[in-house]
Amino acid sequence: MTETQSHTDVRIPTQASIHHVPVRTAVPRVSVVVPTYNEARNLPHVFASLPAGLHEVIVVDGHSIDDTIEVARALRPDVRIVRQNRRGKGNAMACGFAAVTGDIVVMLDADGSADGQEIERFVAALTAGADFAKGTRFARDGGSSDITRTRAWGNRWLNRAANVLFGTRYTDLCYGYNAFWTHCLSSLDLDPGTEHGDVKLWGDGFEIETIINTRMAKAGMQITEVPSYEHPRLHGTSNLNTWRDGFRVLRALVIERCNGRGRAVLADVDQLATRRGSDAGVGGAGRDASRTA
Repeated sequence: MTETQSHTDVRIPTQASIHHVPVRTAVPRVSVVVPTYNEARNLPHVFASLPAGLHEVIVVDGHSIDDTIEVARALRPDVRIVRQNRRGKGNAMACGFAAVTGDIVVMLDADGSADGQEIERFVAALTAGADFAKGTRFARDGGSSDITRTRAWGNRWLNRAANVLFGTRYTDLCYGYNAFWTHCLSSLDLDPGTEHGDVKLWGDGFEIETIINTRMAKAGMQITEVPSYEHPRLHGTSNLNTWRDGFRVLRALVIERCNGRGRAVLADVDQLATRRGSDAGVGGAGRDASRTA
């Protein structure tokens, strides 16, 4: 997967907070995490858009009552199915991240709104030096035919709040198409937990993107924005509620500004860069998933 694409640096810290020295590989194994809930009609389009050569596709199912799992297996026999233990996109992502065995994690929605071919852009940004490739609809070559004026207005104000609180230059805080090296997982500190049932805890909802974005910043990760185009959902109804989820994002900003999640031991960036250049091998070990089939 190769593509030449211009990217925008969002945060270049003078000091980096890291849990351990990042380890990269020139030919990364790419893991795509796809949260689903009754997406059987959308999966044929989503899977058809995926580039060749992926290490794994992980479908995290939220107790679908349609044929989502059966369709996923029919379309892609090598698909890995993880059944999330609670409800909500945030819990689905945490369960999926715990199952990853590759070097790069890509977050991809199952509603057909994101183009799987853009994965090459994200991987290119990461192999060029970024820790976190943040998708944005508000950059050159990006866009959306789905976002409403109200959502765009709210996103702008939430961006401004995030940038003031965390010293970033995000242009699209609430967009969920992102990718990162697996060495970032320890800084994200997203544990699916042991609770099971039809419940949603804090962090289990759409606030997950904000939690990820802010913890990447707090951990001093090298963040690059990647232009992306958002299409309307193909089939079904979105669970996103503009006002309810907007306030959850605002609450997440306040909580993440005050808590210590995502922080780690300080390291000098020059030393970090030198060690990055000398390291070789594959980063990120696979971790146990909640339930894998």
